[in-house]
Amino acid sequence: MPSANLSVLVGKSFACIKIAGRANFSSSPDFKTLLNELAEKHYAHFIIDLSDCALMDSTFLGVLAGFGMRLNPNGAPAERGIELHNATARVRELLENLGTEHLFKNTDGPLKLPADIVKTCTPEATTPSHEQLTRTSLEAHQTLMAINPENVVRFKDVAQFLAEDLKSLEKCS
Repeated sequence: MPSANLSVLVGKSFACIKIAGRANFSSSPDFKTLLNELAEKHYAHFIIDLSDCALMDSTFLGVLAGFGMRLNPNGAPAERGIELHNATARVRELLENLGTEHLFKNTDGPLKLPADIVKTCTPEATTPSHEQLTRTSLEAHQTLMAINPENVVRFKDVAQFLAEDLKSLEKCS
């Protein structure tokens, strides 16, 4: 399944990431790296433009939710946080079903960005190793289980499988 295309527009205090295509496990390591790099550059407000996001899987959402928790450890969206823009009904349903909707501010309509736009870029996509994909997916599902206890039933078998797979991959390296 092809990864989502990520493009970034940054200002002095905000970063807007446009996600086009399928936001799934294969694009999650690049997305996580991108979020961490932007946070290291002290961006405080993140706008995730989902207008062209066809779907989002649990791994990608787990990465996004983990970043939301890192920005706001109290779990509520604030000035320093993540805004999901034009999320589809399917993505909103996923957010609600997995108990993560409280981490984000949801907005709809034309994208209105602050005037302090500095530059735009399209990060180069990488080809993550099987170990990177497994580790990212395991961490994402552990995050979802920590956020909402109801997710433990949904993901405990997945997390166990991923943990065992990761352990065997680490032995081989």
